[in-house]
Amino acid sequence: MGTLRRTLTSAVCLATLTLTCCSGPSQDEPAPTIATTTPPAERAPEPATRALSPADAKKLQDVLDKVVSRYADIPDAEVAARGLTAAIVSDQWSWSGAAGTDAHGTKLTPVTSLGIASVTKTFVAAEVLLLARAGRIALDAPLAQYVPHKLTANNATVRQHLGMTSGVPDYRPGDYATLNAALAAAPGRHWTAEQALSYVSIPVGSPGSYDYSNPSYVLLGMLIEKVTGQPLAAVLRRDLARPAGLPRAAFQDGEKPRPPVARTRNPICGAAFDGFLPCRAIASAEAANAGATADAPTVARWGYQLYGGRVLPADLVSAMTTGDGDYGLGTRRFSLRFGNSPAYGHDGNFPDHCSIVVAIPALRVAIAVLVANGGKNAGAIAADLVTAARPLLG
Repeated sequence: MGTLRRTLTSAVCLATLTLTCCSGPSQDEPAPTIATTTPPAERAPEPATRALSPADAKKLQDVLDKVVSRYADIPDAEVAARGLTAAIVSDQWSWSGAAGTDAHGTKLTPVTSLGIASVTKTFVAAEVLLLARAGRIALDAPLAQYVPHKLTANNATVRQHLGMTSGVPDYRPGDYATLNAALAAAPGRHWTAEQALSYVSIPVGSPGSYDYSNPSYVLLGMLIEKVTGQPLAAVLRRDLARPAGLPRAAFQDGEKPRPPVARTRNPICGAAFDGFLPCRAIASAEAANAGATADAPTVARWGYQLYGGRVLPADLVSAMTTGDGDYGLGTRRFSLRFGNSPAYGHDGNFPDHCSIVVAIPALRVAIAVLVANGGKNAGAIAADLVTAARPLLG
């Protein structure tokens, strides 16, 4: 449901049940080989902590300031926002910045937590691949083997759900309308994955063709909880956030965003702030596909660590970034959109926040942009930051 309450789509910005089912491969079996069609990625060096000089940092800060200044004149422009944060992590230096305010007029800082929407999918996909490496699931087994559900009845494989080729449709406008009304009726309520999936009205199709599907990632969240026997937030914290050094990432609604938090004015949530972004009902309903929050330095560090082969083994990184089109496994393949080198990551969009993380392994750099408005072109802002940063990368 990264598109759950989306009112405007940008080209670049765009749970929790334990079920009884068949077990996966025996843990006594050897770890399976994860098929890839590209050479394993080279492990990136430790991310640098050296700060830029004030003059060089200003070159990057100017990119953010221009986005906010444009908002005063043309608020509907795709590259204009009331506020945003950004960060760059490389093997030579790191930088973060902020400009403008959140929806309540509070000044943003580089460490303000915002919703990261569908960037959440990179965490879920990475966890599924780790479980496959450990022999606890088989990527080419039907997801129905682990999660019996009407949406898995077409026997699409785990790999197909990861790659958005499962045949499971996304929520349609009518689904969103009905779901939004239910969420608004009790914005502080916890939703389970099955409750969220009950609002998918379109029958499942045949697997094989690409069709972006938020419900596929809700199902993958159920898969993680099934095979680990633990809440999704606890698993992602243990296996990914802690090893990657991401204490300010939060996996809602098992965790709350780390303060300071950018407040929103989401009509579904009402005026009261319950500590979740934008409120607990939405955060829990889309926990596995769009529920995480973080600050920009955390997201950039995650992109650097993940696609630099510092969180997953190199062959799993290659599996995530391989694909025939623009989508791998929980990863957008940005092709040459950010220069002459391949780039990988994910974007996300809410009505009140949008985000992007971009890693360029050849340059050993990752960029994160978190915008305190929905429907904005976070990718274009990231591209401007890449342009400004290139001369500083040596």
